Amino acid sequence: MRVVVADDAVLIREGLIRLLEEFGCEVVEAVSDGESLVKAIVEHRPDVSVVDVRMPPSFSDEGLRAAVEARRQVPGAPVLILSQYVEVSYADDLLADARGAVGYLLKDRVIDVDEFLAGLRRVAGGGTVFDPEVVAQLMVRRRRDDPLAQLTPREREVLGLMAEGRSNPAIGRQLVITDSAVEKHIRSIFAKLGLHTEDTDQHRRVLAVLAYLRS
Repeated sequence: MRVVVADDAVLIREGLIRLLEEFGCEVVEAVSDGESLVKAIVEHRPDVSVVDVRMPPSFSDEGLRAAVEARRQVPGAPVLILSQYVEVSYADDLLADARGAVGYLLKDRVIDVDEFLAGLRRVAGGGTVFDPEVVAQLMVRRRRDDPLAQLTPREREVLGLMAEGRSNPAIGRQLVITDSAVEKHIRSIFAKLGLHTEDTDQHRRVLAVLAYLRS
């Protein structure tokens, strides 16, 4: 897996490089600012980029803005935001692309290397993965015209766990329900959100999660 790393903190950047290389990834470029990130993604077309939110010059949301711009120039370029902060403004723009291949994890919550690498692979494969705290803060911006209004409380629980990147068996264990019950809830969610059967299940899953995060 070919990876671009973007973080202005040298220790964190070098630590990520060593971690990724230890687990067989090839870090094709490591950068410290948003402009360099966009150039690196356009040049290398990596399988996934790991991006911090706050980078020079203003240390506000350069990483997110650069990720949005990179995906404009390289449509669908997989991006995993790995940050200490939840910045919802440009996160909405990043999530607005229905093609998926995006994630947002908080650094201080990623204590399990296997979990981090699994999330990285999921994003590289076109899926989504989001820290529950990111999901919670994005939900604060719920629109009045909520597309999820038809969902039952249980279906919202299932969709919320889908947004965290949980598999069907993991959702079943969390909610103490059978795999078949999880599948039934997911089929109902797809139907209520107007996600049609001609699309692949993975594509419908991504679209459902994006509808949840944007609502």
